Amino acid sequence: MTLAATGTEVGVAVVNGVLVLGAFACLVLFICTLVSIIRSSLTVGMKLIWMIFAFIAPFIGSLCWFVVGRKDARRRPGVV
Repeated sequence: MTLAATGTEVGVAVVNGVLVLGAFACLVLFICTLVSIIRSSLTVGMKLIWMIFAFIAPFIGSLCWFVVGRKDARRRPGVV
């Protein structure tokens, strides 16, 4: 019995590692998005809409928040 891994086993391990790393990065992005939405100066209704969008489409919703929503929140006066 040998302990050496075949090329296929190494390839599968690399793919699994990349998938786990990607999933972790998406989770971190999603959590950062939720924190950013909560801390923004948007109204409660707009925060709720952005949070629902982020939960429905976690990756796309998070990207949209950081590209569009966050800029919009900075332009608004501090309304609660």
